[in-house]
Amino acid sequence: MELVDKTINSYFDVWLGPRDPRVKGWLLLENYTPTFIFSVLYLLIVWLGPKYMRNKQPFSCRGVLVIYNLGLTLLSLYMFYELVTGVLEGGYNFFCQDTHSGGEADMKIIRVLWWYYFSKLIEFMDTFFFILRKNNHQITVLHVYHHATMLNIWWFVMNWVPCGHSYFGATLNSFIHVLMYSYYGLSAVPAMRPYLWWKKYITQGQLIQFVLTIFQTSCGVVWPCAFPQGWLYFQISYMISLIILFTNFYIQTYNKKASSRRKEYQNGSTAIANGYTNSFSSLENNVKQRKQRKD
Repeated sequence: MELVDKTINSYFDVWLGPRDPRVKGWLLLENYTPTFIFSVLYLLIVWLGPKYMRNKQPFSCRGVLVIYNLGLTLLSLYMFYELVTGVLEGGYNFFCQDTHSGGEADMKIIRVLWWYYFSKLIEFMDTFFFILRKNNHQITVLHVYHHATMLNIWWFVMNWVPCGHSYFGATLNSFIHVLMYSYYGLSAVPAMRPYLWWKKYITQGQLIQFVLTIFQTSCGVVWPCAFPQGWLYFQISYMISLIILFTNFYIQTYNKKASSRRKEYQNGSTAIANGYTNSFSSLENNVKQRKQRKD
């Protein structure tokens, strides 16, 4: 394994240049192999997990979900606060910020961004809970792509550009995750579900986040500094891929649902106009709703 790690590291050094010495020896950052293995295991569980659960009863996981989502909400809030204060302390330039001019604030950003990288490993649990609860419809191409790539991308970010212009996307994403994981934590409590109205706006916030990240990253291309340009072009490309996938998800989830609801309403109106109250369908829907609340 040591020989494999040395070989891989030597290739990375040739392709990407020397690593940032400030993260040398940090947990999971020394070698790429652990991150790669975690990613492969994640994809294997995504593939095999639903097959294993096919003939089994779904797990509730309600109590664990509340604790898990609360923990990620607090971690995201901590990262957001530390990143904002670190940027202000270092006098970071919005248009372009290199990785060695923020003084001690750079080290603060690096420490927080390590937690951001590590949180992407923790977030694999999102998918595992879907599998255990047999919510396989939520394991979409977008979901798997986003989770599997982020851990790997941030391993490279932490080794080569662990501060400077890298802060912006992580800061916005941490804020969005405060909203997202607080929503999921509350939705695990059935009594709270009728009061949760902001799910749709979380997806809108994610799309706004990607657009703002592209704009801020592009500033570093137009008004360059010592931050490596290749990383900026990669980030813009990755954000575009997320915009495409999240836009498709938004259309499929919200626009089509609204369209189907309008059709159902129109069908119900026609039934009443023809002298039918459709009481059996209403009773059936009420029974279904009661069953769903028990989940």
